[in-house]
Amino acid sequence: MRLHSLQHEPIETPGNILKWAQEHGFSVSCTRLYLDENLPGLDEFDWLVIMGGSMSVNDESRYRWLAPEKMFLDKAVNSGKRVLGVCLGAQLVANALGGRVFSNRYKELGWFPIKLSPVGLIDPVCRNLPSEVEMFHWHGETFELPAGAIHLAESDGCANQAFRYGKNILAWQFHPEVTAEMVQAFVAEGSQELSDGLYIQKADDILACRGKAARMEPVLNQWLDNFILND
Repeated sequence: MRLHSLQHEPIETPGNILKWAQEHGFSVSCTRLYLDENLPGLDEFDWLVIMGGSMSVNDESRYRWLAPEKMFLDKAVNSGKRVLGVCLGAQLVANALGGRVFSNRYKELGWFPIKLSPVGLIDPVCRNLPSEVEMFHWHGETFELPAGAIHLAESDGCANQAFRYGKNILAWQFHPEVTAEMVQAFVAEGSQELSDGLYIQKADDILACRGKAARMEPVLNQWLDNFILND
């Protein structure tokens, strides 16, 4: 199996997703769009993982690679490949499936719980997951649930935290992939965003809880194990 990731910024790597993939015998590759690297052909991967970034899905005029990426995703989501979107990646996947992306009522920056929806509690891709679990968040936008998508999770600050579309597409608005080092990089790079807000934590509080990244990893692994078996 071959996993290919699309990376929009240096700090937003696949993190523990990459660790899981390597432990499951995947070969891994990456397109770093911020370096203008070429997108792969659809025959070059089995799994496509679209990572986060500080830009918006709607910022095509600012990022010359964004329009080609969106065209590529339109093809990828219809190809039957496994597609996983994380944060911006989830918004890009939702957009490729016809969902609108827009500013959320609240920014979510820091550690906040997500809760499985009533459907998520019984969905096979969420099997053996806790009904509520604290996750790392770093977003100000959200997505409209695409028509035909299965709503899997929500948080107090954001209604659409996860969805499944068919058996091969999964999207997470939150960041279950982060390592402690990635959390530190998010805070360092995005410190100007940590203003007052109902769902914006202080930098010291976020960093004091970096150990939570290790506690997220088993949940991430279970979710990915379920996804790979969701046939």
